[in-house]
Amino acid sequence: MTALHAAPGRLRERALVPVLVFLGMVVAVISSLGSPLVPTIASVDHVSLSDAQWSLTITLLVGAVATPTMGRLGDGPHRRRVIISALTVVLLGSVLAALPLGFACLIVGRGLQGLGLGLTPLAIATARDALPAERSRPAVALLSITTVAGVGLGYPLTGLITESWGVHAGFWFGAIISALALIAAVLVVPTAHGREKRPLDALGAVLLGVGLAGLLLALSEGGIWGWGSPRLLGLTTAALVLLAWWTFHELRTTHPLVDLRSLRNRVVLTADMSGLIAGVAMYMLMSMVTRFVQTPAAAGYGFGTSVLVTGLVLLPFSAASVASSKLVPLLARRTSTALVLPVGCVVSLLSMVMFLFCRNSLWELFVIMGIAGLGVGCTFAVMPGLIVSSVPAHETGSAISFNQVLRTVGYSTGSVLSAVILEAHTPAGRLLPENSGYQAAAWLGCAVWVVTAVVSIVLPRRGAPARSTVAMDEELLMDESIADAETAEDSATASAGRAPR
Repeated sequence: MTALHAAPGRLRERALVPVLVFLGMVVAVISSLGSPLVPTIASVDHVSLSDAQWSLTITLLVGAVATPTMGRLGDGPHRRRVIISALTVVLLGSVLAALPLGFACLIVGRGLQGLGLGLTPLAIATARDALPAERSRPAVALLSITTVAGVGLGYPLTGLITESWGVHAGFWFGAIISALALIAAVLVVPTAHGREKRPLDALGAVLLGVGLAGLLLALSEGGIWGWGSPRLLGLTTAALVLLAWWTFHELRTTHPLVDLRSLRNRVVLTADMSGLIAGVAMYMLMSMVTRFVQTPAAAGYGFGTSVLVTGLVLLPFSAASVASSKLVPLLARRTSTALVLPVGCVVSLLSMVMFLFCRNSLWELFVIMGIAGLGVGCTFAVMPGLIVSSVPAHETGSAISFNQVLRTVGYSTGSVLSAVILEAHTPAGRLLPENSGYQAAAWLGCAVWVVTAVVSIVLPRRGAPARSTVAMDEELLMDESIADAETAEDSATASAGRAPR
């Protein structure tokens, strides 16, 4: 009887990692639905391209505002409830966006979907708490890159579905996978036992939410309002003042929304700064590539591809970023955990350099995106491990959520930077930028990756606790041998014809 009762629990434990990864992929795919559909949405709903861009912007805004609050709530005893509630809201938003009720309902639905961006940090915290140490470490690394891999997967899926069945079919696809994710979470995600309930820092949540919303709004609308316009300067100033107030408040309150004191730890500071800057460079390249390949060849460059083909160009990015989760332990074996971040930055820098000089054919862009995925995957795969090894268990969700917020700010900044540079190289009266615009943007991208590499090398050497880095090296090196031992044990168990222990 004991074995029979233990079997369902062991089955749920084995299913936990695939389910958590599926949740992360669903969130990434849904969040990326707006980007390739912007021109189609503008045509179908009879709105301008700038208005249609809100189908992507609103998701990032809501995600940035909700993520830190969800992370703090998830650090308490109600993590399972927060995950299921968020997935329910995402499903509702997916259905609302899919229904042909007009542009306003689409924007509301996309806003509700943005709540899902806060799920990945909660999935990482769940993996840390619910799994044995030897399984949680590789799971955390894999979960960290789902947000990267899912974007590359979402683009071609969206293109295929939209070209075959129309724009609303893409959002119905989001509704279907959201429903599957909700069912899987209800069946598998465990309750967080032994977690102390702590009061929510409501003032901190409001200050951070409004400040981030203002900053991201200024970044997304700067090109339309004008970068020197009083409205933009006023909004940016107000956002920065609120964020400064939030920082002062967080350092003084007993139960902060985000424990900024953890930034005194150089390992955590390195992960957060690298996530912010790497996010800028990553989205600069992705924005340039997706726009470059869709530019008609008559412009003197570009390939005039469809949304589907554009999405396929990003598939190597997703595949390589997932493969990088297996590469991180090998890099740690050959070098050290402290060097994984700069190595990833150097590989990503190589992809940007190749875009500078080798973008005359589609196959070259496939190679470039594969190399970029490998570099970005290595960079992002190691970040949560650095944070998890350096903060108390009850701060995991909040710390990872803050890192995710910084990445989101980086993504938005990178997208805006590429657009601003290309706009500056667009002659008056023309719609398409000159090829020199891509050159200039790529050079800036190279500089950003160099800065990221320098940050990842210099900050830890200026006082990072050596014990955390050494411990992570030992843990990463153990992962492969433990995984091999588990595989051998399971094979022997199956051949003996008895249930797993």
